[in-house]
Amino acid sequence: MLKRAEKEALVDGLRKDIADARAVFITNLIGIPSNDSVAIRKQVRDSKGKVVVARNTLLKRAAEGTAFEKCFDSLKGPHALAFAFEDAPSVAKVLKKAAKDFEVIEFKGGMLTGEEITVAQINELADLPSREEMLGTLLATFQAPVSAFARVLHAIKEQKESGETAAPAEAATEETTEE
Repeated sequence: MLKRAEKEALVDGLRKDIADARAVFITNLIGIPSNDSVAIRKQVRDSKGKVVVARNTLLKRAAEGTAFEKCFDSLKGPHALAFAFEDAPSVAKVLKKAAKDFEVIEFKGGMLTGEEITVAQINELADLPSREEMLGTLLATFQAPVSAFARVLHAIKEQKESGETAAPAEAATEETTEE
């Protein structure tokens, strides 16, 4: 049994986590082996997140006065909170993978940047590519026109060095400039 001071310290820690989090996912970890639970928590930590299991009354007390308050009003039964401090899709992805491995784990709701999201929206968020994959795709999109232009210039250079005649499109433009 926790003493009042310990409960207040726990509520303060939860309040700080709620304030710092970009997203909070409500799930459960009850009924899975402890080693697997530890592995899931480690994967969430590696994704810049945190998993906390606490009593519903303490969760409600910690959420009072925050945008997450309405998320905790109807909580009944055991729950775990997964906080995403940086990359919300990666934390959701870890939890979705864990839910595939263990049938007892399921999303029950959540909040993303102060807005309540449904279970379907959390699953869509989990299906998004990771931040690194998105940045790589964006970089490739930015580099595509430049690299295509460089390939064309290199092909023209090689063509002139080998002494081949100009391509038909280039020959047509040369004829029009001569006239």
